[in-house]
Amino acid sequence: MFGLQKPSLTLRVVIGKSMGFLFGLFGLLLIPAVAPETSTMLLVAFLFYYTTLGAVIGAFGVMTVNLPIKMPMPWWFRGIWLGGWMNFIVTLFAYDELTKLMLAINGTTGLPFLSPFWLILEGVAVGFIIDWAATRWAGEGHESTAEFA
Repeated sequence: MFGLQKPSLTLRVVIGKSMGFLFGLFGLLLIPAVAPETSTMLLVAFLFYYTTLGAVIGAFGVMTVNLPIKMPMPWWFRGIWLGGWMNFIVTLFAYDELTKLMLAINGTTGLPFLSPFWLILEGVAVGFIIDWAATRWAGEGHESTAEFA
């Protein structure tokens, strides 16, 4: 793919950004169908955010061990941790807009699902899928940086 051989950090980032872009595009097209009053700025922000999240997850593929505490970091842990953490940050920044969005999607009858913090669970799922694909097709660890040596 793209003339790059596995393992490749560049290929990881390309796969991560591509998948993030697809998730963002899915949101850009789906959200207006269920919540038409959602601002265009929020929709475009989702597209750019998920593209960036994919790049970050792809770049983090070189870290297979957390050095300060010597804890192994398999691909599934990296993906869910980064996806969940980054979506937690987005939820803190865009809490009011996301509350309006959740209310428009679920209505007042979906009380348990009105909290915008459900976005964290979405980030966990998206991060898992992106890191799985990047690891599957581009490898991981220090071997993926050999193209820069």
